[in-house]
Amino acid sequence: MSSNRPQVEIVSRKGSRIKLELEIDLKGSLLDMEEAILSGCDEVGSQATGEALKRFDTDGSPIDVCGIKFTSRTQTNRKYYTPFGTTEVKRHVYQSSKGGKIYCPLEVSGRIIQSGTPRMAKILSSKYARLNANETRADLEENHGCKVSNCYLQQVAEQVGAIAQAKEEVWEYAPPKLEEGVETISMSLDGAMVLMRDGQWREAMVGSISLYDGEGERLHSIYLGASPEYGKQHFKKRFVEEAKRVTLLYPEASRVGIADGAAENWTILAPLTQHQILDFYHATEYLAEAANGAYPEKTGKPKRKAWLKAQCHRLKHEENGAETILKELRRISRKRLTQSTKEKVTDAVRYFKNHLSMMNYADYRERHFPIGSGVTEAACKTLIKQRLCRSGMRWKDKGLKTVLSLRSLVLTKDRWKQFWDRIDQYGAMALG
Repeated sequence: MSSNRPQVEIVSRKGSRIKLELEIDLKGSLLDMEEAILSGCDEVGSQATGEALKRFDTDGSPIDVCGIKFTSRTQTNRKYYTPFGTTEVKRHVYQSSKGGKIYCPLEVSGRIIQSGTPRMAKILSSKYARLNANETRADLEENHGCKVSNCYLQQVAEQVGAIAQAKEEVWEYAPPKLEEGVETISMSLDGAMVLMRDGQWREAMVGSISLYDGEGERLHSIYLGASPEYGKQHFKKRFVEEAKRVTLLYPEASRVGIADGAAENWTILAPLTQHQILDFYHATEYLAEAANGAYPEKTGKPKRKAWLKAQCHRLKHEENGAETILKELRRISRKRLTQSTKEKVTDAVRYFKNHLSMMNYADYRERHFPIGSGVTEAACKTLIKQRLCRSGMRWKDKGLKTVLSLRSLVLTKDRWKQFWDRIDQYGAMALG
């Protein structure tokens, strides 16, 4: 980078408008010049943000806060983090005549979060939702010229996450504008194991609510995640409330629930949906295990492969395909097989028998319903595995809850912006 620091000067102030003059020395290689230009832009942004912050302060006169009179205790300098670097501002701090907590009008009105401007807090928490603390800090320094500590990153993320958690049942989010009409609402549940700080693996819950057009094309997905600390009952309440809101938006759409055979999933999904569909791919896993019974010979691998392919095709495309396969599985179960093979075939018979009414896949496909919980399984990978299950990671409940809250908002289209619009409207103290 060029050693010549760009020079920025505020040349005029008129009402809400300010004019800044920037001087850059374009010397060296193009990379040097680009770095100098970027540094100059940061200097402009830092000074302009400092001027903006001052507009949220008082003139030092007494103020009323929730019916209590506060007077200015002093005016002190404070460093604030901005997307352009730090800026220092002199602001008033207040206290009531009874003492107690300090009140800073600039920070309340300016929506300051942990000494960071709203835009800076939004950037930090968004990056932290996607990257670990070291990666986030390195990205900020290398690509944005902004130096922060891991501790500060986590403090910002925790406060933003706390707001998200406090308001997750109160703040409603509008779906994106869709060009196609919504014909089907798919609701699905799953879980993923996360390694906790105490060395125990615990299940984090994931839910998805997806919107489909009349041709079965997915238009939008809403993701919900809950840490193990929340418990399944809390997650169930959140999921049900979200599902009911979406149903009210699209009352004419068909509602389908998709999950594996776990009974606890269906206690949540069944009351919310008109059609219950057993995840197709879980069913094929049972068929794959049963294939060893169809052709148990050591040389039977090609025949097992052909049998499995034929049964999967039948299950997916033929009317009453599941019933036909169940008969075939029962026939196989009567053969002389090894104990382990017979157990797998018996498990498949039981699985198909118990869920037969949920396996009308040919009919579902004709209606353009989704038949697999791939969206939710992908959500488990995207929402949890990619960020929370990396090598060496162990989590405390608080940190896990923070990251899941942030990722659920960041990964659901349009929600991150709406979330920050509400912070801008109600304030960074919205968790109160």
